[in-house]
Amino acid sequence: MKAVILLSGGLDSSTVLYQAMADGCECYALSFDYRQRHQRELQSASAIATRVGAVQHQVVKFDLSQWGGSALTDNSINLPQERSLGEMSQNIPITYVPARNTIFLSFALAWAETLAAERVYIGVNALDYSGYPDCRPDYIQAMEEVFCLGTKQGRLGNPIKIIAPLSELKKTEIIQLGNQLGVPWELTWSCYAGREAACGVCDSCLLRLAAFKELGLVDPLKYEQRR
Repeated sequence: MKAVILLSGGLDSSTVLYQAMADGCECYALSFDYRQRHQRELQSASAIATRVGAVQHQVVKFDLSQWGGSALTDNSINLPQERSLGEMSQNIPITYVPARNTIFLSFALAWAETLAAERVYIGVNALDYSGYPDCRPDYIQAMEEVFCLGTKQGRLGNPIKIIAPLSELKKTEIIQLGNQLGVPWELTWSCYAGREAACGVCDSCLLRLAAFKELGLVDPLKYEQRR
């Protein structure tokens, strides 16, 4: 069974790639260089794809920075820092990249249909404090309908399924799953700042560090600051 796995190199997407391998899939990893602030994540994506033994790992390049609209694609917008989990849950943050998952899933669908794949895996998480609109179950359900209606494969009765195994898991539960699957956390990258060491103060770092701490575990990544 062939599957395309969206792989950012982060904690969630790396766990999903390992889950796809555990599910018996022939894995084709797909990453994106969209001129994001944290391009450092692509090094981790490459390392994870190599470690897990993906059949192929492709990196698609395009430029979302020409439009901006997000702290991840416009360096003039400051990253949120030192926010509490409560503050993170109040509104959709400035780190939301407009239509990003729709763009990513469209590329994944094109490659999946070319491969005659049966699945596309994505590491969206509806319980994350970020509350991104394109990480929620109703969005994934709608995109599955697009996959069915917008492809030859779907119209011929063999639609490509979107698999989102982490959608209802807490960050601590994702780490526990990753531990069971053998995900090498030291190779992953979550920081939005994109420097050589993780900043430890952006929303993504804080969520990750809090989850490891809650489990009584030490995150093996190097951080500029640790809470």
